[in-house]
Amino acid sequence: MSIRRLPDGLVNRIAAGEVVERPAAALKELVENAIDAGATRIAITLAAGGIDRIEVADDGCGIPAGEIALACERHATSKLPDEAIDAVTTLGFRGEALPSIASVARLTIESRVRGADGWARTVDNGVAVGEGPAAIPPGTRVRVEGLFEKVPARRKFLRSARSEYAACLDIVRRLAMARPEIGFTVEHDGRRALSVPPGEDRPQRVAALTDRALAENSVALDHVREGVMLGGVAGLPTFNRGVADHQYLFVNGRPVRDRLLVGAVRGAYQDMLARDRHPVVALFIDLPGDQVDVNVHPAKTEVRFRDPGLVRGLIVGGLRAALDAAGHRSVQRPSEAALGAWVTEPVTAPSFSYAAPTGYARPATLHDAVPGYSAPPMARAEPAAAPPPASVSHPLGVARGQVANTYIVAEADDGLVLVDQHAAHERLVLERMRAAMAGSGVAAQTLLLPQVVELDEPACDRLEARADELAGLGLELERFGPKAVLVRATPALLGGADVEGLVTDLADELAAFGEALALRERLDHVAATMACHGSVRAGRVLSVAEMNALLREMEITPHSGQCNHGRPTWVKLGHADIEKLFGRR
Repeated sequence: MSIRRLPDGLVNRIAAGEVVERPAAALKELVENAIDAGATRIAITLAAGGIDRIEVADDGCGIPAGEIALACERHATSKLPDEAIDAVTTLGFRGEALPSIASVARLTIESRVRGADGWARTVDNGVAVGEGPAAIPPGTRVRVEGLFEKVPARRKFLRSARSEYAACLDIVRRLAMARPEIGFTVEHDGRRALSVPPGEDRPQRVAALTDRALAENSVALDHVREGVMLGGVAGLPTFNRGVADHQYLFVNGRPVRDRLLVGAVRGAYQDMLARDRHPVVALFIDLPGDQVDVNVHPAKTEVRFRDPGLVRGLIVGGLRAALDAAGHRSVQRPSEAALGAWVTEPVTAPSFSYAAPTGYARPATLHDAVPGYSAPPMARAEPAAAPPPASVSHPLGVARGQVANTYIVAEADDGLVLVDQHAAHERLVLERMRAAMAGSGVAAQTLLLPQVVELDEPACDRLEARADELAGLGLELERFGPKAVLVRATPALLGGADVEGLVTDLADELAAFGEALALRERLDHVAATMACHGSVRAGRVLSVAEMNALLREMEITPHSGQCNHGRPTWVKLGHADIEKLFGRR
């Protein structure tokens, strides 16, 4: 077969396959054009998640009437005044967005330069169908209708309108986060979904687009190393989420998804967070244009650094320095010498069925506090009502007290045992839930007053779609408006669980699963999330009887030597080690 040139229409559709894979990709290109045009306000309107219609209006510089037709041609751009492509300072520069979108949809572009008349042009799937005067305020308005309507092979691969809308909202969030000086509004199917005013400072904008509580649970970043600047906000280790979708990374004002940067964030938090928990961060890296290649990917979502080691070191070092400077607000890393003095020993569960020992009645719930007793601030010891049992018969010993209302101190026959009460009870609750799911199912406990939990709209959509499956796990909820769900019952095993935290984390888990995966296939993850919120918390005062009940149940529960996040639930300091610490050996 001889070599031939492809027709322009086919070339445009091939380019569209690289640039416009879904409505969110088209929206990204249009909003980036508005930002590059110097807009101070950008209004976005969507219909059916952007599948039926996308409209982006801005108050930027506008396009002269004589150049609108040229703007719809391939590789035509005003963003490269010369051939120095390595020194690009704008978000877009290839000149492919408008013609690529116009080749697979009906595109109408209206624009007006200040002091001149407005002009409009319509291109329907690659064919110009009309142009003429347009009465619009200064700026540009682009409308995209019927995306992939005449390309059924591409249309059938689009997801549901809800999923496409969620992707569009995520794109706008990231771009709005990068440009706090610009105001953004998003309307979906006639309803306002997002609105942020112009002129906010960076921490305000990040908190407004992620979680308002982040402002009080984060530290600011401001570090410079060899001409590379790192700014932004980083959530405290205790302010974490169940998935990594709440990590926002920007290079020279461009939202990117980069493995190097994600790995650096993980490395900075690695000894402060459980393996299945993720920090909330928004990192802004600014460096000279010749130190980074932004032309790696057609959609410009990836970058390549000239000195990746420098950038990674700046992120890890900057995050650690900021978290350490927060003092008691952050997780403190103990010295390796201190940790080396402790030996972690897993409990080997007996090979019999899950049942309490004879004569032992496990309490249904652990009390929040001992009535009439005021605990000292750091540690407590309580006289037992009866002489404590001999420690020789119990691998985890018998409880002698509680430190910081968080750790149970127990005396075993061969040393001192320290138990993390939350981590230990979390594992016990998970094993109870597994046993219940394998049997008659998880019983639900109706709330006296149903609780309203506010979330963003995509999160509510995910929970609503899986409501029947969640009900089978004891969590009964229903939609309560566009951005809230009403929780009517929670799993009885969880007792007084943190309903809002539980539902928020479950929404994150569902986002990580994807629509194609049944919830029942990820029961362990869902059950672990529920167990975490139903466990006895650090800071709760426990009686000696409750401490011993926890120790005894750990001894008969499989996998009780580690919590649901992979951390040890207890550590032991042997007699010989204690003697070494005091110089007796």
